[in-house]
Amino acid sequence: MSIVFENHHLAEIHQHGETTYPHECCGFLLGRLEENRRVVVQTRRAQNQRADSPQNRYQISPQDYMQADRNAREAGLDIVGFYHSHPDHPARPSQFDLDNAWPALVCVIVAVHQGQAGETTAWILADDRSRFLPEEIVPQTASSA
Repeated sequence: MSIVFENHHLAEIHQHGETTYPHECCGFLLGRLEENRRVVVQTRRAQNQRADSPQNRYQISPQDYMQADRNAREAGLDIVGFYHSHPDHPARPSQFDLDNAWPALVCVIVAVHQGQAGETTAWILADDRSRFLPEEIVPQTASSA
């Protein structure tokens, strides 16, 4: 399976990661399943609620989740995944990411090194919850989506 982003959605995620640096950013990916791919139609920022270690952990409040879910349903969309940044670390899932992953929802990670967004990867939790499997990111322009 792959995840399809319009280029401006990837830019929104990168900008969010740069703005919150050196803390992790986090947010929602709203879209739909189409054949064998997740198509992102909107990104929605969330506030990182993690007060004890926001530089290497994130937490989304239940209120942010409920609001994103409500907005998605009103637009005829679903929450297809989450995104977050890894300040000064690779765009690879951590053990914390694995321990807190949601089945069937993609996890997009952007590496932000010294305030500059870089590598962006996508992952899906294996059925047995033992590891993440990579997902292909397919960037598209608005006219080709």
